[in-house]
Amino acid sequence: MKKRPSGLFFPEANKVQHETVSASHLCIGLQCGGSDGFASITANPALEAAIDLLSQHGGTGLLSETPEIYGVEHTLTRRAVSQAVGEKLIKRIRWWKNEYSVGRAVQINGQVSSGNQIGGLAKIFEKSLGSSIKCVTGPSPGFDPVSATGQIAGGANLIAFTTGRGSMFSSKPAPCIKLTTNTPMYERLTEDMDINFGESLDDTVSVQEMWQRLFDLFLRTVV
Repeated sequence: MKKRPSGLFFPEANKVQHETVSASHLCIGLQCGGSDGFASITANPALEAAIDLLSQHGGTGLLSETPEIYGVEHTLTRRAVSQAVGEKLIKRIRWWKNEYSVGRAVQINGQVSSGNQIGGLAKIFEKSLGSSIKCVTGPSPGFDPVSATGQIAGGANLIAFTTGRGSMFSSKPAPCIKLTTNTPMYERLTEDMDINFGESLDDTVSVQEMWQRLFDLFLRTVV
């Protein structure tokens, strides 16, 4: 393919102007990493509520990391638009377990990682429930950098990342919002985190106020 000097594109790029658009232009990739036992009761439910509100405004949420819903896939298939769509998800889960992971250093066997165990997750179902709570789908691996890259390539212009034990992951060109599940971890990593959902766990802020705060952050971040 013939290369073109990047400077040729500058005049066209300079014509682009900022303008106010509706929230329907927002497409958010949903991620989690370093999960703990609080993920399913603080950050992930609040993220789900914020995405529900976004969808009411015509926006989109992308949940990938398909292997991470192993064991609770039925909670999504019963919400599928048709039986065929639900069966497609089941087939994809079986592919990950019975074909892709065989012979590789990948475990889809009901066990959680050592990091998740330290965070208080005893079984894969607890991890999967937290992952599925964020809800909406597009298949990809469970490894955060690969999954988020796929989401951005697929149209995500913002990444929302929940974590309970901490994660230094970030992304470009789409910005990454970091959401913590508990206060102690937020206090250790205040420069890397954006919202502390541990406040709802501490009863200092209501869950409704937390997800409304998150939705407002979505809009401020992409301005």
